[in-house]
Amino acid sequence: MKVLLNNRSLLESLRPFNDLGFVPTMGGIHKGHLSLINKSNKLCKKTIVSIFVNPKQFNNKKDLKSYPQNIKKDLNILKKSKKIDFVYLPKFNDIYENKNKSKIKLSKKDKILCAKFRKGHFEGVLDVMYKLTEIINPQKIFMGEKDFQQLYLVKKLLERKYKTKVIPCKTIRDKNGVALSSRNFLLNKYNLNVAANIYKKLVNIKRNIKNKNNILNFLISQKKELKNKYKIKIDYLELRNIKNLKPSKTTNNSRLFIAYYLNNVRLIDNV
Repeated sequence: MKVLLNNRSLLESLRPFNDLGFVPTMGGIHKGHLSLINKSNKLCKKTIVSIFVNPKQFNNKKDLKSYPQNIKKDLNILKKSKKIDFVYLPKFNDIYENKNKSKIKLSKKDKILCAKFRKGHFEGVLDVMYKLTEIINPQKIFMGEKDFQQLYLVKKLLERKYKTKVIPCKTIRDKNGVALSSRNFLLNKYNLNVAANIYKKLVNIKRNIKNKNNILNFLISQKKELKNKYKIKIDYLELRNIKNLKPSKTTNNSRLFIAYYLNNVRLIDNV
């Protein structure tokens, strides 16, 4: 595993390879990230992982400040896995050498789910993904389905501009069903138990939707029940089509999406 600390080192190291898989991360490496790396290894000759906490995608400064960061721990986990060829640890100026303001703007129809509640978040995500793709020039990018809206937007926009393919990878969960996330490191055992119960409830809601005549009213009532039972703030609980993220009236090709706050930590999931 070779650690690349700047763009010059990266370009020199990657120049010989034309079958490169890329796993972008913000650190807090967990089994979900390792599953993306495994998928890359199956489909590509070489795999590169980036660790870069992008300040431009945080719409809340407190969220950025509290985001779990431990490069030493992350590198130890990646090294032990023995499955990564390169780790890219760029500094802010490596990514944003061009000081021009990003021209990325979401269309009105894309300002849904997390984009509705986190102003500027996905503009920051798409901007950094554009820049990372230009710098690394991977053949394939591997991203998890847990942040399905992020996956959807990145795939839609990047594949228009580059020859790179964005490969969706299934959500990895712990033994209680909680979707693995770097933010989970901010939760205690009680919080994780609550998150597990919420996941089970989501699965139950999804199962029962097909028997409801008015899905919207059913979801409104279920959202209220979740808020009252677990004392959580919920940004959204919505059923949407996975092909275009439009509101859905059937479970066919659809997922149930949720974003909620648990102990002031924002969690997202979909089933």
